[in-house]
Amino acid sequence: MDTVKDAVNSLFGRKPTGPKVRYGVVGAGWITQAAFIPGVGQTSNSVVTILVSDDPEKRDKLGKEYNLKSYSYDQFSQALAEGHCDAFYIATPNNQHKKFAVPALEQGYHVLLEKPMEVTIEDCEAILAAQKKSGAKLMIAYRLHHEPGTVEIIDRVHKGDFGDARIFSSVFTQDLKPDNHRAKHGYDAGPVPDLGTYPINAARNIFGLEPIEVTAIGFKTPGREFLKMEHDTINVTLRFPGDRMAQFVVGYACAFSEGYKVVGTKGAFEVNPGYNFGSGIKISYKTTINGKEDSKTFPETDHFGGETEYFSECILNNVDPEADGHEGLNDVRVIVAIKESLDGKGKTVKIKSEQRSKRPVLEQAKTLSLAKEPKVLIGRDSQKPGATSSSGSETDVLSSNARQSNTWTTARTECNERMTNFNI
Repeated sequence: MDTVKDAVNSLFGRKPTGPKVRYGVVGAGWITQAAFIPGVGQTSNSVVTILVSDDPEKRDKLGKEYNLKSYSYDQFSQALAEGHCDAFYIATPNNQHKKFAVPALEQGYHVLLEKPMEVTIEDCEAILAAQKKSGAKLMIAYRLHHEPGTVEIIDRVHKGDFGDARIFSSVFTQDLKPDNHRAKHGYDAGPVPDLGTYPINAARNIFGLEPIEVTAIGFKTPGREFLKMEHDTINVTLRFPGDRMAQFVVGYACAFSEGYKVVGTKGAFEVNPGYNFGSGIKISYKTTINGKEDSKTFPETDHFGGETEYFSECILNNVDPEADGHEGLNDVRVIVAIKESLDGKGKTVKIKSEQRSKRPVLEQAKTLSLAKEPKVLIGRDSQKPGATSSSGSETDVLSSNARQSNTWTTARTECNERMTNFNI
């Protein structure tokens, strides 16, 4: 590439030459194949042009199917040099994020980075330093920051509809498959970084505050030896300024369950489903304010298309994204502190986080129609991480909000019983 252009790109971030931002995808597991690539097809301003994967079958078949220029992980420097994209979506295992994000950002490529940002605070700071050096855009892929129901409930809390929000409570569990990579790499691929990021981020943005301390306990479920981690189920309590509290349970050894509840001084609300995506998933909430009950269900939308369209708008209009690297770093600070508390057998750990003025707002919500998931997914780690039901895919089970509510209640009861019997 032209050396002058390269120098400009590395100082100010790459400027797309056409009306659409061209994305390179790093990592071709289930989330990329089933959600991200189809989601980009729903946008008006984005297109996928290259694929980076360590799986030759994926490079070959996906490259042909989507007309992508393909590279191996070892050829990533070549991909950067050849410049067939403007931005990268990085969806590798958590501990490989820095490996790809830093060189991409340093050369001016914009980066949409899957959550959690990385596994250590130091690696997150290295990514932030690379972004600052080049001026390229960095956004952490918090897809719910662009989901209409999620941003509406955050807006209502901040407007005071429920009074002073005081208590946040959540359960997020799944029955992880033995062959999934998350089962094999300890805490850094375990339920806290994988599932816990959702309640951590929700609580932070609903309260509009950063947690100041954490206490966590966990256990290993009998018969789950294939889960190569000390704890497969963890109960976390976060303390926020003004004596607000967030409590959540995450785990890899229970039936699928997700959702959260918030209690304020004037009322309360329950969001269920609150974290999931896909066919039949409609974010819904029920409210009780001064004794009066109400509910609202939002249409299913393409979360991945929505976050990509928003990020591309930021790139094309030279606007900094809301969910920047500092947002990702604050979540990782909590994740690291939870591990310290677990290692200390439930000791309370102080958290020092950067205070943020940016929060998700209504204007960044997107309502793109949901893309169809491909019928055939290719290669290892291309299937959903949770066990499927006898009736078909996990999505079949999740399509009924009533079933989710019943499952959430059952899972909460099971996990609470286990925690009651857990002697720390």
